[in-house]
Amino acid sequence: MLDHDISQRPACRLVGVDPKTVRRERPPDCAEIRKEMQEIAGTRRRFGFRRIGVLLERKGMSMNHKKLYRIYREEGLSVRRRRGRKRARGTRAPMPVAAHPNALWSLDLT
Repeated sequence: MLDHDISQRPACRLVGVDPKTVRRERPPDCAEIRKEMQEIAGTRRRFGFRRIGVLLERKGMSMNHKKLYRIYREEGLSVRRRRGRKRARGTRAPMPVAAHPNALWSLDLT
């Protein structure tokens, strides 16, 4: 807009952007909240951004959930994935062989 001789409204309409988003500058984020969020996420690995937001509100640091989520993602935080079920290790014993008839029985329930 500064390089060309066109006002803000027509330029925004041409690009398809709301003029309010062009005018408004985002306020700076609070470093304390980021630091506190990192600490909570470090100690409570299974907490997502909503639970962290509740803990921050209890400490007196309240904010919009959308801003909280944006900061959460910018910090690279996410709920840690759980590992799969532990499976049995080692060698398996072979199936026992029947020594004589009727010594080994099995049941088919299908």
